[in-house]
Amino acid sequence: MINQDKLREWIEAFKEAREIRRKYADWNFIKSQPPKIRIALEYYIEVGDLYVAAKLAGMSMDEFNELRIRAGIPSI
Repeated sequence: MINQDKLREWIEAFKEAREIRRKYADWNFIKSQPPKIRIALEYYIEVGDLYVAAKLAGMSMDEFNELRIRAGIPSI
């Protein structure tokens, strides 16, 4: 069984990482992207899952990672 305190720690860490990604993202760049790319970048900001975000964008993980960097989104 999962320890409730550990679960709370993981949830808090997930929230902190999401806030950092939101804070440093270049929102002007993100909003200027085509809808498919913009949605994938926003998904990455919210969830932090590079694999799924790349699939949503129709890109390889390497291509999406380069886009993430251009968008100023930290990898946390």
